[in-house]
Amino acid sequence: MRVKPCLSRLQFSLSNLRCYQSARSASSVASKPLEDFVQKSILPQIAEIKNAGTYKSERVIKTKQAVEIEVQGVKTKLLNFCANNYLGLSSHPAVVAAGKKALDEYGAGLSSVRFICGTQSIHKELEKQIAEFHGREDTILYASCFDANAGIFETLLTPQDAVLSDELNHASIIDGIRLCKAQKYRYKHMDLNDLETKLKEAVSAGAVNKLIVTDGVFSMDGDVAPLPQICDLADKYRAMVFVDECHATGFFGKTGRGTEEFFGIEGRVDFINSTLGKALGGAAGGYTTAKREVIDLLRQRSRPYLFSNSLPSPVVACASEVFNLLTSSSGFAEKVASNTERFREGMTAAGFEISVSCDLRKRITFESYNECSSFQGNNHPICPVMLYDAKISALMAEKLLDQGIYVIAFSYPVVPKGKARIRVQISAAHTENDIDRTIEAFTTVGRSLGVLK
Repeated sequence: MRVKPCLSRLQFSLSNLRCYQSARSASSVASKPLEDFVQKSILPQIAEIKNAGTYKSERVIKTKQAVEIEVQGVKTKLLNFCANNYLGLSSHPAVVAAGKKALDEYGAGLSSVRFICGTQSIHKELEKQIAEFHGREDTILYASCFDANAGIFETLLTPQDAVLSDELNHASIIDGIRLCKAQKYRYKHMDLNDLETKLKEAVSAGAVNKLIVTDGVFSMDGDVAPLPQICDLADKYRAMVFVDECHATGFFGKTGRGTEEFFGIEGRVDFINSTLGKALGGAAGGYTTAKREVIDLLRQRSRPYLFSNSLPSPVVACASEVFNLLTSSSGFAEKVASNTERFREGMTAAGFEISVSCDLRKRITFESYNECSSFQGNNHPICPVMLYDAKISALMAEKLLDQGIYVIAFSYPVVPKGKARIRVQISAAHTENDIDRTIEAFTTVGRSLGVLK
């Protein structure tokens, strides 16, 4: 009588073993398509990227983000000239202290989206600060400006509308526009005549609402959009204007209010998107600031906002402290501008070509703007050192690392063929000695490579 239960247990164990073997067999069969996919699709793409010389390796930083950093595999400390830390506030003591305090008071995060139980008082306070900083009615926070750009066009535009986008707008703008159902027009980079042509086409096609979309400052060249003329065209054809200010907010313009302030046309832009992840603390987060009714609709229908966790409390507090610092003094923006001028003038005197342009603030007519031979510069802290040769650019960046200067070379497809350069980014935290040392290092390496005579 006792044998049967043992046999029963044995049969049960054998049955489990067969199920396990069957599951393993099924798993093995299921993994074969993945292996085929990796071998036939993924690996060839990686090889193609490597062969093109555009494979991106990530240097590992062992310290906090600052002017001077330590990088894994490099024995000496490096001067960092390739961060978006334009104001030098990523590790500012007051900003760090604000984050620590919020961590204790509000916790690490909300574990919720905003409309369920993910809105704290500090979220609303930061949104109010941002709106006041830009002179707008309201603001909506996102996890990143990529999310802000992904959420605005689909929400606001219908198939009866038209969106007109600069051909070199940021990838997040391009992807956001793809999500909407509006008629899509792409105009040549900062070409006002082509923009007007596209506006006429949109009018002829019967577009109900027309939205012109541009970066305020374009990240590869530091070129500044001709915003006054764009706004003039918008007025002429009853269009609205959207500007992405990620490479302007906090440091561009007299008090860091961005491209509008740079041109003295505050209030003419209808929608501003920007980031908290560059000059404004450097952690994370993005936003849209505009009329209150627009923000209200975005809270109801913008998918990245509705279906993403709230911005973590310490990040919110850090950004809020940055705005406190900015509104109490214009010194940060002024220091960025003076450092940028020192670098550009020193590099030019040494014989390097730094992308520069006519003074956009003096351009009144479309003709004078479009006749300008170069659109880059405007004393923006993005300072492209033009070398034109991809191999020389990469080699110079490596040799500058040996000189204690951390910069990055850019070549095709990140920039057009034959336009290879080293992109230098200036910070308010750099000292005059840092600037001069970097110019000296560029000069030494430039002469060794034959770039300078």
